[in-house]
Amino acid sequence: MPGMVVFGRRWGIASDDLVFPGAFELFVRILWWIGTLILYTLHKGSFGCKGGGILHSYLVVLLVLLALIILSLCAIVYVSAQGTITNPGPRRSIPALVYLRALLYIPELVWACLGAVWVSDDSQGCDPATVGAVIAAVVASWILLLATGIGVVFVFDPLGNPRPQPAAVEQLGVRDLESSEGSQFLSTARSLAVKVWESRLRLLCCCLPQDESHRAAFSSIAQLVSGFFSDTDLVASDIAAGLALLHQEQDKMEQCRDPADIVIHSPSSPIGEDLETELEKAAHCMQFAAAAYGWPMYIYSHLLTGPCKLSGDCCRSQTAEYDIVGGDHLGCHFSSILHSTGLQYRDFIYVSFHNQIYEIPFFVALDHKREAVLVAVRGTLSLKDVLTDLSAECENLPVEGVSGTCYAHKGMSQAAGYIYKKLVNDGILNQAFSIAPEYKLVITGHSLGAGTASLLAILLRNSFPTLQCYSFSPPGGLMSKALADYSKDFVISVVLGKDLVPRLSIPNMEDLKRRILKMVSNCNKPKYRILLQGCWYELFGGDPDDFPTEMDNRREEELSQPLLGEESLIIRRSSSYQSLASEDSPAHTAAHLPLYLPGRVLHITEDGPSRRSCFSQVRYRAEWSSETAFRSVLISPRMLADHMPDAVLRALGSLTADRPFSLCPSSTSNSRRDVI
Repeated sequence: MPGMVVFGRRWGIASDDLVFPGAFELFVRILWWIGTLILYTLHKGSFGCKGGGILHSYLVVLLVLLALIILSLCAIVYVSAQGTITNPGPRRSIPALVYLRALLYIPELVWACLGAVWVSDDSQGCDPATVGAVIAAVVASWILLLATGIGVVFVFDPLGNPRPQPAAVEQLGVRDLESSEGSQFLSTARSLAVKVWESRLRLLCCCLPQDESHRAAFSSIAQLVSGFFSDTDLVASDIAAGLALLHQEQDKMEQCRDPADIVIHSPSSPIGEDLETELEKAAHCMQFAAAAYGWPMYIYSHLLTGPCKLSGDCCRSQTAEYDIVGGDHLGCHFSSILHSTGLQYRDFIYVSFHNQIYEIPFFVALDHKREAVLVAVRGTLSLKDVLTDLSAECENLPVEGVSGTCYAHKGMSQAAGYIYKKLVNDGILNQAFSIAPEYKLVITGHSLGAGTASLLAILLRNSFPTLQCYSFSPPGGLMSKALADYSKDFVISVVLGKDLVPRLSIPNMEDLKRRILKMVSNCNKPKYRILLQGCWYELFGGDPDDFPTEMDNRREEELSQPLLGEESLIIRRSSSYQSLASEDSPAHTAAHLPLYLPGRVLHITEDGPSRRSCFSQVRYRAEWSSETAFRSVLISPRMLADHMPDAVLRALGSLTADRPFSLCPSSTSNSRRDVI
């Protein structure tokens, strides 16, 4: 549903978003009215104290004013609950009701001021309980007025100015926006959107230095984000409702899937690959990838014992003896790495906590257990890392010996180049291999560190042909198909469950946006019911609600035409939008360059029901998968929890533990496919 238009501008809420805030205020106002009525009844005829006449008038007018506000709120809540997301017709009177409610704020403000004056000047000699009740009423008035002001700030849309020449734009129509007038209008709108997003990013990252590199990153991210939202006219609650519907739709499809249809994808790897051995290596490397986060991850993973273990080491200065660069003045990061990895001080060749945009922390250590020179790259832990993550446009990454187009995620490509220069140009790897020449090179990382580690491994592959890279929860939009195929010989990506990040790419997000548009445009239930049922389903589970949709009564041949509801949510026709009538239609061509996960993909899932008791033992299942299995975003309460490094480490530890049920043969597996 497009944003509501009142007071001459578009706002960040729709006409069906007033049910919950209106109901909450209605509840407060009714309690307030009842309390005021009780106060008036108890003191009726006994307003003989100084200022009693003012008090009597104040209470009478307050009762009338609250009654009018309650009636207006009842009307707003009732009307806002009518219709559906894409059928705002029954809610056409909402703007008039909003104007009426706004007018009632004027006498309420006046009466709040009057009550404050009476309490301060004319309340001497009156019953203390009466004075206290009036003070409570005055405070409640000011709190509600302040809350309303804050709410207006939150729903204010900087892009909500009235569109220029609305009649002309309406005449153009959706399909004629490619004309000169339409193109000029859209160009102006895009420029304004980019500026607004740049301002938001600068405000969010106000603590960062505003140098040239940061300004360039802000501009690049603003263009990406504003472009993603520029062809839709949805408010935040529409997206939440679409995600709730999509989650239940995905769960319903998963429950209805025939187990015989589940195919285990086998990567292009040598026949007889020992999956158990790879899991043991991955579990070992994940300890280093998690350790790279420093003391925050160590404390998070050891809430009871972590602070005590680190407190004695944090203030010891080791920087003079060992090559530690920036950002760890108290030594807490390095101490946590020592505790997490079990290595000694002498095993570290280089440790860098220096953190800027496109420059992320990493360390180089000698792993004597696996006879490896190990490079661990840290994941996202700061605003600068977030900016590196969001610099998601493609950048050329030519690699010698790779045929085909080579490009990758810009932010991570830049970060990999930074670490590459440190390792090679500064002689860090030469120093490590001069100490242990027989060791092999292993690179690892989690999340942002995983993507950077994979690209770093590609850059170092020609110089170190035997290197291996273990990439945990890497981003899905990382590298081109040519680089992904090239990396299959030496990169293993580990993905846990329904982790969002490995499914996160611009094409996947465009696909998610199209699916949300389809769900909200076809559902014939009001938004408040969708959100309530969605919250209940997320918290308590149950069977997915079989939402009836407008599609149920449509003929099959009508599916070839764009959905009217979807088109009503589209500001302009863009290359990223196609009708969702046929998901496999050739019309669904990618508007952005496709990006893929690196290397071979090892997918770990929970074995058993998707919902379980908090105290039940979790069993995991691991299998080789394919990058095609991660081409759509799965909505789940665990889509973020499965990305956490401690969750990945726990799952790998469970799979590699010496337990009788850790090896589970699959009925669909054979000698060429390993499943644990």
